[in-house]
Amino acid sequence: MSQLREIALFQFKNYPEKRLTFSKRIIGFTGKNGVGKTNLLDAIHYLGLTKSYFGKTDLQSVHFGQQGFRIQGLFEKNGKTDEVSCVYRENGKKEISINGNTLPRNTEHIGQYTIVFIAPDDIQLITGESRDRRVFIDQLISQLDTSYLHHLLSYNRLLQQRNALLKEMAVKRLFEDPLLDVLDQQLVPYGLLIFDKRKKILEELIQLAKGIYQHLAISPEKMDTESIGLVYKSELEKIGFSELLKMSRSKDLYLQRTTKGVHRDDLECLFQDHPFKQIASQGQRKSLLFSLKLAALQLLDNNNSNPPLLLLDDFFEKLDDSRIENLLQLVCNQVRSQVFLSHTSSEKLHFHLKKINVPYEIFEITGT
Repeated sequence: MSQLREIALFQFKNYPEKRLTFSKRIIGFTGKNGVGKTNLLDAIHYLGLTKSYFGKTDLQSVHFGQQGFRIQGLFEKNGKTDEVSCVYRENGKKEISINGNTLPRNTEHIGQYTIVFIAPDDIQLITGESRDRRVFIDQLISQLDTSYLHHLLSYNRLLQQRNALLKEMAVKRLFEDPLLDVLDQQLVPYGLLIFDKRKKILEELIQLAKGIYQHLAISPEKMDTESIGLVYKSELEKIGFSELLKMSRSKDLYLQRTTKGVHRDDLECLFQDHPFKQIASQGQRKSLLFSLKLAALQLLDNNNSNPPLLLLDDFFEKLDDSRIENLLQLVCNQVRSQVFLSHTSSEKLHFHLKKINVPYEIFEITGT
């Protein structure tokens, strides 16, 4: 079982220097808004996935007035302790080291310490654009299968080259270019590998998410569980990728971008056969969000001898006590993960954690 026992931050976001040692499986960070609770969670995310959860550049994570940062973590894993270090240098280079040995490529670290993060803005997973759901899917599968990450990076690189060529052809008013055929031939195998992996993983994820929704939902939502639909939507379901590219070439040339492919996939969320975001209540949206995230947690746990870390940022926001209790019972008593939670009120967090009777520790965060 993998657990984070210590974290040290140097010149990271609002922290010139910060060190915390953990002895429990359930850990809370409390304090006023703006003191850096979320930044601590984001630092943990860096140790697992080598980047900020919030899509910010590494430069934006540097403490004001400084030129780089360092994050160090001590993980207990399989009976031994590993020191993981993430360093962002003033030359813009980022390095990941394990026990002092720098990895040749940062992508080699993905999947070693798996993480699921739940933040307030994640409701965009339900109400936002298809890109939000693809990012969620890709991050999950990349932690499960490192080859998927390499296929995805290769696909995106070729996609950029194809789009650049389409723009160049439009400027030159060309309708044919041998290089476009070559790029299509290179793009297709990666697209098919991505499609096949997404389809397989999402079948498992969807079944798990529906079961978790039933657990989290409170009456009368329990009666509505059968009305919830989660569907993987891809144009590759109906026609081969190579044929799709041929059929869309004229449109692609006109729009100067690739209009067909797995970069257009979606995980469709439905409620009574209508888009979930249009008719579901705020509580139902939250329940579905947690269901998808905790299904991802379960998938990572099922496919790894070491459970993932679960990071919950201000997750009590706009939840009633019944939902909070259901969620805490699930994440603290029914999963193996080490759980990190943030909340503005130490008193309220103590109250809820005592109620479910689990060993925990709380750190009052005051900023720098």
